Amino acid sequence: MSAREIVAADGIDVFYGTSQILFGVSICVTEGQTMALLGRNGAGKSTTMKALAGIAPPSRGVIRVLGKAMQGAKPHSIARAGLGFVPEDRQVFPEHSVEDNLLIAAKKGPDGQDYWNLSRIYEMLPLLAPLKDRMAGNLSGGEQQMLTIARTLMGNPSCILLDEPSEGLAPVIVDQMAAAIRELKTEGLAVLLSEQNLHFATEVSDRAYIIEKGHIRFSGTMAELAANEDVRAQYLAV
Repeated sequence: MSAREIVAADGIDVFYGTSQILFGVSICVTEGQTMALLGRNGAGKSTTMKALAGIAPPSRGVIRVLGKAMQGAKPHSIARAGLGFVPEDRQVFPEHSVEDNLLIAAKKGPDGQDYWNLSRIYEMLPLLAPLKDRMAGNLSGGEQQMLTIARTLMGNPSCILLDEPSEGLAPVIVDQMAAAIRELKTEGLAVLLSEQNLHFATEVSDRAYIIEKGHIRFSGTMAELAANEDVRAQYLAV
């Protein structure tokens, strides 16, 4: 039996004004799978994530969340359908405490699931517990990144999109981030992360897509990518 599809894009085109950014992009993430979307800066990774989340709606193609067509839906409707989005710029509520940031986002999942709550969040991301009364604007970049992931989980999504989660973080925080993503996989949550850091993606992901100039150039397992030096050199080498 094949794993259940959680989020998918089939042949999507995305424009910013008159400039086309994505060209027929098709990707799929299944239940309990961690998928990496790899590519150089400007390749189309963030636009793909925004298209899935409804922030950059496609002009053509289909987006599905838990089997339901969602292209053209508003971002809040896509979130309610089970898709959580952690943007690259984090977007915490700086004048609210860590715990208030979490409680603001609390809701049941699309099937009524209520697994992610404060106690579960503090258990999985223990660095947040002693910071629960601190204003989010006073956190470090890494702490804000963890808070944004935790806040997204409080919505009990079926899939979480992580846009450049390791960028600009200290190595110790990157290690904690990797551990958190691996734990999300054990909980059955689907994860799609966009990354330039191949080493980080290899540590946490099952499969990968490579995007370049808005086109998907590779799809396969991390082992297949590791064995394909030509693809890595052509699309990932700086």
